[in-house]
Amino acid sequence: MIMNHPKITDQHLNKKAIVYLRQSSLRQVQENMESQRLQYALKDRARAFGFSEVEVIDCDLGSSAAISAKSRDGFKALLASVTLGEVGIVMSREVSRLSRTDKDWCHLLELCQVFGTLIGDADQVYDLGTMDDQLILGIKGTLSVVELKILKSRLLLGQEEKARRGELFRIVAPGYVLDLDKKIVKDPDQRIQSAINLIFSKYRETWSGRQTHKWFHENKVTLPVNIRGDGKAKIGWQLPSHTFIRSVLNNPIYAGVYVYGRKPTTTVFSDGRLIKRCIPKANPEESRVFIRDHHEPYIGWETFEENRKMLRSNTLRLGKDESVSVIRKGNGMLSGLLRCGRCGRKIHVRYWGKSGTAARYLCSGDFPSGGKYCIGFGGATIDRRFSEVVGQVISPLGLKASLKAVEDLRSKSDGKHRLLVDQVEQLSYESRRAFEQYNEADPRNRLVAAELERRWNSKLEELEVAKKSLAKSAGQIRSLTKDEEDQILHLGERFEQVWNSPFCPIETKKKILRTVIEEIIVNLDDKSQTLHFVIHWKGGSHTEIKMQKPASGVGGKSELQDIDLIRKMADRYDNGEIARVLNKLKRKTGKGFPWSQSSVASARRSNGIETEKLGDRREDGILSLAQAANHCGVSDTTIRRLVDAKILPMTQVAPWAPWEILRSDLDQQSVSEIINRLKKTGKLDLQGDISENQRSLFE
Repeated sequence: MIMNHPKITDQHLNKKAIVYLRQSSLRQVQENMESQRLQYALKDRARAFGFSEVEVIDCDLGSSAAISAKSRDGFKALLASVTLGEVGIVMSREVSRLSRTDKDWCHLLELCQVFGTLIGDADQVYDLGTMDDQLILGIKGTLSVVELKILKSRLLLGQEEKARRGELFRIVAPGYVLDLDKKIVKDPDQRIQSAINLIFSKYRETWSGRQTHKWFHENKVTLPVNIRGDGKAKIGWQLPSHTFIRSVLNNPIYAGVYVYGRKPTTTVFSDGRLIKRCIPKANPEESRVFIRDHHEPYIGWETFEENRKMLRSNTLRLGKDESVSVIRKGNGMLSGLLRCGRCGRKIHVRYWGKSGTAARYLCSGDFPSGGKYCIGFGGATIDRRFSEVVGQVISPLGLKASLKAVEDLRSKSDGKHRLLVDQVEQLSYESRRAFEQYNEADPRNRLVAAELERRWNSKLEELEVAKKSLAKSAGQIRSLTKDEEDQILHLGERFEQVWNSPFCPIETKKKILRTVIEEIIVNLDDKSQTLHFVIHWKGGSHTEIKMQKPASGVGGKSELQDIDLIRKMADRYDNGEIARVLNKLKRKTGKGFPWSQSSVASARRSNGIETEKLGDRREDGILSLAQAANHCGVSDTTIRRLVDAKILPMTQVAPWAPWEILRSDLDQQSVSEIINRLKKTGKLDLQGDISENQRSLFE
């Protein structure tokens, strides 16, 4: 049936009609089906007006039209069609479907007025060419904008009031559920509780989110996660992602704390339009709602704070003036604990030497901005000194720690084994449940019975795999023998010996230091080159240590040998000659570099090896190889052959050092006769006399 409307002319009917559909969210699209039906019915209304071509734009279903919402492709296509003059009328169920902002609404009205396009809703048809219709649409658009703000304000106020009572929950974190009174409680599933507890216990063992994540993957241990489907969230078991592990460790809900408004949003102008962006999460205490002791926790608040602090310190901050505090394999034992007493910055560690393992502690000061480094000193000597201090403090407690370790090993099994026990129990229940469903089905109805049988077999297969994993895990757990207990107790009695053992890994030492030390403040007296340390222990006590700043330029395994050699050669040879000998012996400086005149000079200053200006050794009757050859009027080879034949004595301070030959030894009769015969006959005879009748080659 054709409905004649006075505002719709043949000029409008020769163009197409556009029916624009929109719902604000995906939830409305899935649940508010009646609204969709009413909007699609506008297509029939447009045909009743006489339009032969009707286009439906429904790609904006699930898209908000509010300010700073995502761009609507369907609305853009609508504006483009109106601008091309192809549209006779734009149909929408109500004005709020077209826009919720003054900007979009005014833009649409302006284009429709210019190109003579009508706007229609479920009740009326409006012509923007008339003042009354233009006024009515303007009022409706304004009311649509105000309506959205009022509805949103009421919704947010209601949510916040509910949150202030600690009763607002969208999705409950794994490990918790809502009871019949809508109160949050621990999940009654013991398997889920054990899995959540295992996350925190493994993190306390490794002190690293990444290492915790690796442990679960290496041991194939699954964890409970929320899986969304059909508008709801249910628990599923799968290998955790690194993001999931960090989210659990950073979530205050596991410490019994309720927070709301921790991650607010803000509106910013970017790329020519307003968009919403999430502000980084604030500390739980800075949230709009913060309720302590709201429900039963998995860990205490103090433990949560300590975990969160360690997670922040483990984050790699390249380019910033913060120490990388995660425990790694570098030799810098105090990395992450030192703080500069001059500027307050964290002192970080750098590695030098040929193999890159020699630690050096350095405070960057204002060097990044063109200034100078604040404090810097070598790490090996400092680490040895602190090892002594820690040994003195911890050794009396070593036996107590050993007793505690033995008690823990006796009473606790691997968390993986406990989870497998729970998994087998759960799968046993599920397989029995699947069998009961299969057993109650009518065997003649094969379509149902076959599916129930498949489910039962699937559960039996999962149960068999879980039982094998449990058996394997049980075989790996064993109780301590009497000898092993005695060995652990003995280790506690000799803590210092264990600490200094080459088999004690550096990671273990760092963990112990960070367990007992909060921070170390270090300052340097430039005049005396003395380092002053103040150790802040975890219990609140303080210890002061003073020591001489380690000398640079020397170090390493051959340090004492190199210094002894420099001391022996210092009174006879210059720094260049000493450096040549050290390099010939393939010795290296403490930083792993070849020796040079400057490094030898630095080593002499650091060790107090100072001598007066070197004189000519010939005054003491000591000649070098070249000087001895010149003194006798022969070549260097002749002198070498005399030395090799043990006719001419020669000494050296060290291998590759210059030869030292006494002038008195060169003037001996046995040496003089050989040299004289060489000059007469041209033949070096080191054995016997030469005949007097033999003619000489020399006149």
